Amino acid sequence: MEPLTLHTGRGISLRRNDVDTDQIIPAEFCKRLTKSGFEDTLFAKWREEPAFPLNDPLRQDATVLVAAHNFGTGSSREHAVWALRDWGFSVVVASSFGDIFRRNAFKNGLLAVQLDEEVVSGLASAVEADPDFEIVVDLEACELRAAGRGHSFEVDPRARWLLLNGYDDIAVTLGRAEAISAYEASRPPWLPRTDTVAL
Repeated sequence: MEPLTLHTGRGISLRRNDVDTDQIIPAEFCKRLTKSGFEDTLFAKWREEPAFPLNDPLRQDATVLVAAHNFGTGSSREHAVWALRDWGFSVVVASSFGDIFRRNAFKNGLLAVQLDEEVVSGLASAVEADPDFEIVVDLEACELRAAGRGHSFEVDPRARWLLLNGYDDIAVTLGRAEAISAYEASRPPWLPRTDTVAL
């Protein structure tokens, strides 16, 4: 994954509360065996509506999704995060998130920013009024900036560290390869072993 430190992008608004993971990516698309290539599945049912925001050609390059209350509720499928990321979103802003969705987002390179409902609503209005409205998200400072105003947000320290460094859990484990090999070499020979596979 690419490190996420400072992101500047145009926004797109989705003023729907309680958007669940099945609405983000319907279950029939969760049978693929990869972790990428899900951009065509994002909000697949809703994108059948011509007026759905993601169908607006003026907003095709938006990278910040301004959502609403309780975004990402429902099942624990990581596919919801993969679909958002593959579409091109780097940040989702909402007044609240489903807990599992938020954890999955952080682990898969998508920053979930929780702000007060009034702030989120104001951002949504600004985005709707101007397709070129930009939002700056500074993960190092934990601040979102737009229209000359800054809004602080909180991020779990480990999640922040993963995003700032572009790590997922596998990368963290691989970063300890020498220590793991040293431990394995020190184990008594009569204990079970696993074969090392070159990556």
